[in-house]
Amino acid sequence: MKKWMTLAFLLCFVVFTYGDVKLPAIFGDNMVVQQKSKVAVWGWADAGEKVEVKGSWMWFGTSVKADKDGKWRVKINTPAADGKPLTLTIKGKNTITLNNILAGEVWVCSGQSNMEFTFAMLRLGDAIKDENNDNIRLFAVQKKISPVPLEDCAGTWEPTRPDVLMNFSAVAYYFGKELYNNLNVPIGLINTSWGGTPAEAWTSEEGLAPFAHYVDMAKQYQEFARNPGNLNEMIAKAVSEWEQKIAAIDPGTQGNWQDPKLDVSDWKEMEQPTFWAGSDLQPVDGIVWFRRVTNLPPSWARNPMELHLGPIDDIDTVWVNGVKIGGTVGYNKERKYVIPTTALRVGPNVIAVRVVDTGGEGGFNGSKEQMRIGPVGADVKTCATLAGAWKYKVSLANQPLPAAPIVDGGFNANTPTALFNGMVQPLIPYGIAGVIWYQGESNIGRSDEYAQLLPAMIADWRKHWKIGDFPFYWVQIAPYVYSGSNNSESAYLREAQVKALAAVKNGGMASTMDIGEERDIHPKNKVDVGKRLALNALAKKYNKKVAGFSGPMYKSMKIEGQKIRLFFDYTNGGLVAREGQLSEFVIAGQDKVFVPAQAVIEGDTVVVWSDQVAEPVAVRYAWTNWSTGPLGNKLGLPASSFRTDDWK
Repeated sequence: MKKWMTLAFLLCFVVFTYGDVKLPAIFGDNMVVQQKSKVAVWGWADAGEKVEVKGSWMWFGTSVKADKDGKWRVKINTPAADGKPLTLTIKGKNTITLNNILAGEVWVCSGQSNMEFTFAMLRLGDAIKDENNDNIRLFAVQKKISPVPLEDCAGTWEPTRPDVLMNFSAVAYYFGKELYNNLNVPIGLINTSWGGTPAEAWTSEEGLAPFAHYVDMAKQYQEFARNPGNLNEMIAKAVSEWEQKIAAIDPGTQGNWQDPKLDVSDWKEMEQPTFWAGSDLQPVDGIVWFRRVTNLPPSWARNPMELHLGPIDDIDTVWVNGVKIGGTVGYNKERKYVIPTTALRVGPNVIAVRVVDTGGEGGFNGSKEQMRIGPVGADVKTCATLAGAWKYKVSLANQPLPAAPIVDGGFNANTPTALFNGMVQPLIPYGIAGVIWYQGESNIGRSDEYAQLLPAMIADWRKHWKIGDFPFYWVQIAPYVYSGSNNSESAYLREAQVKALAAVKNGGMASTMDIGEERDIHPKNKVDVGKRLALNALAKKYNKKVAGFSGPMYKSMKIEGQKIRLFFDYTNGGLVAREGQLSEFVIAGQDKVFVPAQAVIEGDTVVVWSDQVAEPVAVRYAWTNWSTGPLGNKLGLPASSFRTDDWK
């Protein structure tokens, strides 16, 4: 493990030393406290020390004694927002006075890069050169990962100024500005975001309980953190335990598919090397076995041989003539194994490879030259090729797998729990009105899981905050040309985000189908994103009369002869087609073959048909990665991509 990684782990376990009363960073001058609420104030002191907390708006303060670990917490009532500066005094052996506090509405703003993107990143300095507002306060959580929950973070509260905004989330600010303009109360924005990160990194270990593979991974990193000196031993243990778990669920392992005498006449053939995309294995996440027979001359069979397979996505275990010779974890690592003479035979030798694909793409992903066998150290020209036809058979498909063993100490911002521990837990239980969330791009390819994971993460945050089902509004990911074999993977992720609406109480979603950029995963238009999130908050949280807060949402369909009529919620004044004409609809019959369709708006419905489909049964709209879709309502809010079928 790299030195910095070991140091990072050790820092997570630094014990606070107390004496003077101390506060977490989220409490400071210029902060905004959630108005008309009972909010928590907490910190550290000597064990048993009496701590008094009093706001300038309070007739009497409240006191508490620090527990045996030096921790203390009280709850205080906050006033209604009136724009007047307040103070908060915390007194123990020392006295801390926080100044220029405002009561108002506090929102946590979180997610990956589209939430993180600052005005500086967007090169929008001119757009904010006149943005000065003492009533909108900003707190940016400094990036931090941790294998265990942390008690504090780094950051400071700042009034809105152009120089401060340059390094603050554009989406968060435009959301807050819209709230301020409509509510006329101070707004506090806490930005805790990190580009390129998946939802599981923002979820606690408890919240990931239904996703055992993520919990297993998190526990491995916790163990590494606690015992950094025993890394090699722990890695070996993790690999061994993972092998046992795979063996327990894999029919191929249980059936000894590595046995050279196994009858494989019913196995299919596949040319190697190749990814699974475009083959029968494209929809498979799971375990697939591959076999090939290679003939060795006597001079080779009597000496150790070197087996090269190139990189394999994600994990492989290799047998030669039934003898296990090794395995590797990591989709981008070249496989190279030395075969002992005891495993070799003169003539036919059977190579069996068990490939475990944990998600996304899978398969042998190197070059033909990388797949070879020959004497140890021999060059490519001397070796015999292993490229070409291999037999294969699916052993276990699309079922939960044990978390891959960690072999390189690669703890990072994508690791399950890492960001919840480092960038969310330190904020809890600060008084808030709700959360806005812009994330999902890093969970592309795992849409079925995301439909469960997003609601689980939201429930997890609410459980930790212990202030009820506070509002949680998310942005539906924008169209973009994602690389990969599945041209509809982002549509499936958007569908998962729609499904979460039914699973999350007090939730809401802002569609961005009309603001995507074909070659940029970070659309420049953050103004409309912020405003659409604010529409959700104004309508649902603050009961303001807004014309609407959502674009059209598919509700149901009706087959009418050779046509299908689609019905929608949130038509808000009527359906419209941007640029005057509908497009990007496809239609299919029982054969499940979709063809381009014609579509027209009739009142609050859309009628879809194609002369190529006499008996239609299903429609899809904007069901590709880059598909902006012209359908919307008269408020200018776009419809989400959707499908009427549930075909895989």
